[in-house]
Amino acid sequence: MATAIRIQEFFDAKRDSLALDLLTVDTPLDRECSDADISTPGLALSGFTERFPEGRMQVFGQTEMTYLHSLTQEERLDRLTGLFSHDVPAAFVTKGQKVPEEFLEVAVREGVPVFLSRLTTRDFFRRVKPYLERLLAPSTTIHGSLADVYGVGVLFVGKSGIGKSECVLDLVERGHRLVADDLVMVSRRGHDVLLGRGHRLQRHHMEIRGIGIIDVRALFGIRAIRQQKRVEVIVQLEEWDDAATYDRTGLTRDSVTVLDVEIPKVTIPLNPGKNITVISEVVAMNHLLKYSGIDSAARFDQKLRSTVAPVEEYLEEDYE
Repeated sequence: MATAIRIQEFFDAKRDSLALDLLTVDTPLDRECSDADISTPGLALSGFTERFPEGRMQVFGQTEMTYLHSLTQEERLDRLTGLFSHDVPAAFVTKGQKVPEEFLEVAVREGVPVFLSRLTTRDFFRRVKPYLERLLAPSTTIHGSLADVYGVGVLFVGKSGIGKSECVLDLVERGHRLVADDLVMVSRRGHDVLLGRGHRLQRHHMEIRGIGIIDVRALFGIRAIRQQKRVEVIVQLEEWDDAATYDRTGLTRDSVTVLDVEIPKVTIPLNPGKNITVISEVVAMNHLLKYSGIDSAARFDQKLRSTVAPVEEYLEEDYE
């Protein structure tokens, strides 16, 4: 994922879909934007710029332009100078509105490119925000295999050669869907959503040791793949260790933090004869149950405690 985008690249990519025309033709488009948010200037037009968001592209809709037209020429110059003296990568005027000369004069002086869009402000935001969020979202790469199991995004991790790809391949053969193998590109959307996808050059190929590179889409069809999926559970595959202690009740909650988002983690020790594919399906179904408010382990524990309590009370009163 990109950490910043040059305004020239943005203009080239979104010129048609946003119906853009460059008004400041002599202003270089070499500024960069690293903020996925895009906003209207708001109170900055009234002169209050103490909390102005630096580095964010600004949109002037009908409300903002109507307010500017209500000001005197001197007031417009003062307010726009205060606004554009901040770090504004670019400014956009929507609905094809008339732009005052002072607007372009100040923008050119401060080196801020100004674009005119024929879209309504609502349509402009609707089209530009998903693009910026996808392009500039915090991201990382994880060595693992991501699959859609019963609608749950399960990310298998573990040391090289542990069997991640083989497990996902077996899940695909059972009707589930591959998202990415070996290299999973993960990006954060909003505050707590992680989306995983494969590299565009890798697509839905897998490396199976002893066989080589296979094309899952060609072998199993279009229904066997997904372009992206939310990462909801991480399954850690590791070799069985007699000295290790593994969770046997499900009451212990383990998690891992990825891009500041906490994701449930399940550790599965591997030994001969264990059907890791069926266990993976159970992990996904158990996650769905918890999401719907049913925690099997907690229910069993509560039932057990409620059954044992009367017996303990009886024994406390037994003096024979």
